[in-house]
Amino acid sequence: MFDFFIGPYEDRELSLVILEATAFFFGIASVVYAKMEDIMVYPTGLVATAITTYIFFVDRLLGDMMMNFYFSIMSIYGWWNWARRKQDREFIVKISRTNTKEKWIGVALFSITLLVTFGVYKAFGAEIKTTNYVDIVTSGIFFTAMWYMANKKLESWTLWILGDLITVPLYAYRGWGMFSLQYLIFTVLAIQGYVAWKKDLGRSPQTS
Repeated sequence: MFDFFIGPYEDRELSLVILEATAFFFGIASVVYAKMEDIMVYPTGLVATAITTYIFFVDRLLGDMMMNFYFSIMSIYGWWNWARRKQDREFIVKISRTNTKEKWIGVALFSITLLVTFGVYKAFGAEIKTTNYVDIVTSGIFFTAMWYMANKKLESWTLWILGDLITVPLYAYRGWGMFSLQYLIFTVLAIQGYVAWKKDLGRSPQTS
């Protein structure tokens, strides 16, 4: 167990280890805030994704890099969207389920993400291994989840859970104990987030 979590970091630059630990802390904080429907999900998430984007760029994991770069952009959008209020100061964006149009937007976003991420690998001349194809699929899942989250859609949690469950063994296989543990925690928090948001939706049903 010790070798699994510590071994891969023995030859890694100290600065990258510190950055990964910082991203770990802020990433967990962000999901906790999301579960509570607290707008702090976005500033904490922005710190985590910006750092992680850099780490994956250094490691030449372009699918993961693109995913976290998109997270950073969507964190800014989500921060603005969640902060919007009506004249009576009531929040405009509330927890709701996706309608048919939004489901199709999600399918389109997922599909476009697959193509774009695959294109990025090709453009950089990177070898696409089996694990990279998994990256491409999880990128599509997470991109769509982030868009749904920015609009407070319950289905965002379903996609987070699915993507997290795939990512845990993927990162463990790559020897990234810290990131694997982070996504395992993300999975538990995402399940809790789904339950919490569904209860909120049940108390105050919304239509979209």
